[in-house]
Amino acid sequence: MRKTPKIVEFENCSFHTELVGEGPPVLFIQGVGIHGEGWRPQVEVLARHHRCLIFDNRGMGRSQGVTSPLSIERMAKDALAILSAHEIDRAHIVGHSMGGTIAMALALAEPKRVLSLSLLCTMAKGAAAAPLSWRMITLGLGTVIGTRAMRRRAFVRLILPPGNWTHAELDRLAQAYEPYFGHDLGEQPPIANLQLKALRNYDATPRLKELGAFPTLVVSATHDPIAPPALGKVIASGIPGARFVELEKASHGVPIAEPARINDLLLDHLASAPS
Repeated sequence: MRKTPKIVEFENCSFHTELVGEGPPVLFIQGVGIHGEGWRPQVEVLARHHRCLIFDNRGMGRSQGVTSPLSIERMAKDALAILSAHEIDRAHIVGHSMGGTIAMALALAEPKRVLSLSLLCTMAKGAAAAPLSWRMITLGLGTVIGTRAMRRRAFVRLILPPGNWTHAELDRLAQAYEPYFGHDLGEQPPIANLQLKALRNYDATPRLKELGAFPTLVVSATHDPIAPPALGKVIASGIPGARFVELEKASHGVPIAEPARINDLLLDHLASAPS
């Protein structure tokens, strides 16, 4: 399968990008504290039918340069510049978590560049993310206090549905997921705090109706404490014609933890959208 890595220079940042596969183009946009390789479980399947473009967001992984000030709008401009650098006029846009918010901002800024939207475990209003709950509070605190092993386990529990996980199981999963995140799960990269601030300052809710111009898939996970299904329903109800799917027994990390469920939804959605 043909892979085309490329460094894209844009606004004082060198973006690491990679284009894989053949067919209609799909741009994947990641969330807070995770690099483009987090989409590998999707790319390995979708690249059989599509050109899949992944990249590290500004300040994340191998995309280094000036990151401040950081905003959702600026990250949407980055994504558009990456499309242009790969000579892609229009693409299907897939975003997870903050990446879904960036995808909405991209579509609102340059609707002619969008074939379809797939918004996974995300929110239109960043300030609504991670609503206070006992689970969110305890697991969130667990990711920043205690030993590194304890922080890793808390992070894994945060992105997976509740379960009777043993320490050995959580340690194994943390090791397995680390390549997708691009860093030790017990440590968050410095850019994560700037990304969270940018997310909290963005709200696409008043403009959701404008996104009815594209076929849109909205996916939520029942046990997601970061982007609960209620936030996905707000997006789907605000976008005319949007399809909403709630995945039971799943949580925020479903694209990595259960890629087959996400891949089937994406393949079906992309097949039904114009290209």
